[in-house]
Amino acid sequence: MLSERRLEVLRAIVQDYVGTEEPVGSKALTERHRLGVSPATVRNDMAVLEDEGYIAQPHTSAGRIPTDKGYRLFVDKLAGVKPLSTPERRAIQNFLDGAVDLDDVVGRTVRLLAQLTRQVAVVQYPSLTRSTVRHVELLSLAPARLMLVLITDTGRVEQRLIDCPSPFSEASLADLRARLNSRVVGRRFTDVPPLVQDLPESFDAEDRGTVSTVLSTLLETLVEEAEERLMIGGTANLTRFGHDFPLTIRPVLEALEEQVVLLKLLGEANESGMAVRIGHENAYEGLNSTSVVSVGYGSGGETVAKLGVVGPTRMDYPGTMGAVRAVARYVGQILAES
Repeated sequence: MLSERRLEVLRAIVQDYVGTEEPVGSKALTERHRLGVSPATVRNDMAVLEDEGYIAQPHTSAGRIPTDKGYRLFVDKLAGVKPLSTPERRAIQNFLDGAVDLDDVVGRTVRLLAQLTRQVAVVQYPSLTRSTVRHVELLSLAPARLMLVLITDTGRVEQRLIDCPSPFSEASLADLRARLNSRVVGRRFTDVPPLVQDLPESFDAEDRGTVSTVLSTLLETLVEEAEERLMIGGTANLTRFGHDFPLTIRPVLEALEEQVVLLKLLGEANESGMAVRIGHENAYEGLNSTSVVSVGYGSGGETVAKLGVVGPTRMDYPGTMGAVRAVARYVGQILAES
C-alpha cells in the first residue's frame, strides 16, 4: 500500500501530465503543488512509484509520466467525478430538448459528448429486448400489402412491409389493430408472444392467414438483434492527440470501425455504474493506447443502452467521467418524458 503522501505525488503527476502533455519532474511538482516536503523527498517518492510500476520515464526525459497502472489507481482512489457547471448543464438540456425523435436524440448526444469531452463519442441505440411496446400501427398500402409500425417506450420506431396471402379489408385491419394493441401495449417485448398466439383463431377463416403473417412479422421484429446499432462521432478529435499514440493512430481508427468491438467496450459498463477501461485493460489490441469511459442510460431506473467516449490514456478523467454521467442522465430523462 502506498502512503498518503505518495498517493498525493501520483495525483499531482497525473494532473500535471494531463494538463501540460510534458513528463513531470520533482522540481516542477514542488513548485506547482503544496506537497509540504522537499524536492529530494519527492524524488524519493517518485522512485518508489516508478519501482511499483505507477509511473515511468519516457526515453531520456528527466521527468516521469503515469503508466496504465498509475492511471488506474488515480481513477479508483484519487479522482472525484468533476461536476458540470450550471451553464454546461443548461446547455446540455437545451441542446437535447430540441430533439424531435430517437435518431435525433442519439445524433445530438453523440455531437454533444464529442464537444464536451473532445474525445470520440459512442452512443448505443436503446435495446429492443429491454423495451416495452407503446403502440402497434397497421397501415394498408394495397389490398394485400400492409405496413407494420412498432413504436417502443424509448421512442424507437421499427417499420416492416408485409405481403398478405389474401386481400385484407379495412374493417378487418381496424379490428386486428385494436385487438393487438389491447394485448401488447405497455408489455415488455419478451412477454408479447404468449399474449398474441391465439389471435388468429378469433378471426374468420379467410383472414387467419393474414393475421398469422402479421403476428409472425411482429414477433420477428421483437427478437431481432436490432440493439446492435451505434452512432459514433468526433473521430477527428483523435488527430489532436497524435503524439499520445506510440506509432500511429491507424489501429485506433480501425478498432473504431469495428461495431462488435465498440459494443463489447460499452457492454463493460454495468447496469448502474460507470466503467473506465484504461490502456491494456482493453482486450482489443488496437485500443491498448486508449481509455474508454462508459455508462448505461435509461428511464425509470432501468438501463436500456450504453454511451461513452474513447480517447488517449492521457485523459482528463474527472471531467470526462462527469460529462459522460451528466449526458447519460439527461438522455434518460428525455426517454422518460417522450
